[in-house]
Amino acid sequence: MIVWEIPKMWEGGECWIIGGGPSMPRQFGVPEELIQAVAEKKQPLSAYSPFLHPIHGEHTIGINAAFLLGDWVDIVFFGDGDFYRAHKPGMDARTKLKICCSTTFPSKKGHYGLRFVGKDNRQPLGITSRSGYVSWNLNSGAASISVAHQAGVKRIYLLGFDMKLDPNGHQHWHSQYRVEGAPLNTNPGRLPFHRHLQGFQRIAQDARKLGIEILNVNPDSAITEFKKVALKDVL
Repeated sequence: MIVWEIPKMWEGGECWIIGGGPSMPRQFGVPEELIQAVAEKKQPLSAYSPFLHPIHGEHTIGINAAFLLGDWVDIVFFGDGDFYRAHKPGMDARTKLKICCSTTFPSKKGHYGLRFVGKDNRQPLGITSRSGYVSWNLNSGAASISVAHQAGVKRIYLLGFDMKLDPNGHQHWHSQYRVEGAPLNTNPGRLPFHRHLQGFQRIAQDARKLGIEILNVNPDSAITEFKKVALKDVL
């Protein structure tokens, strides 16, 4: 598969990476009743969009289902081929950048507008500077930091990088990945957080070497390697 070399489209700038953690809408003051309605799929994910207007004009990378927030999300990034197949109509209709590092696509046929980047086996953890590749870090959110770096940014804001359940037992700010009617998964042994946390120490080390500032916009995040801030303090 031919990889796409990420251009320096945001040279010297900053970007916001929207992960899946449940703190994301709460940082923007989304009412709890709307959060519950979205979790129950009574409201679409785009119902959050008006509350997120402070970053509508910023460079943004949405991880997986974050692309459903609205067309103002500049890039959708994902590493799971099943995610694309589950959201194919909406993804194919999207005109902005769609970047994937999944290895389950045998060809580009039928994958409308997708840009493919490789997983850097030489540097599986951290932030790779190898053009057209990402350090996978065992999850899409952490992998997208390599995309931001290769796009040229010097400051990254992490949204929804919680790596823990919220007090109600929710893993995400949406229920796009849950089977309808399935109970919440609160079993620590079956949650992915321990695996997902493994790359952040190396990411922090690489960020310092590369001159990239990373701010974690969740004061209660389980990620300890970056400065934690509240949204109101950085807007």
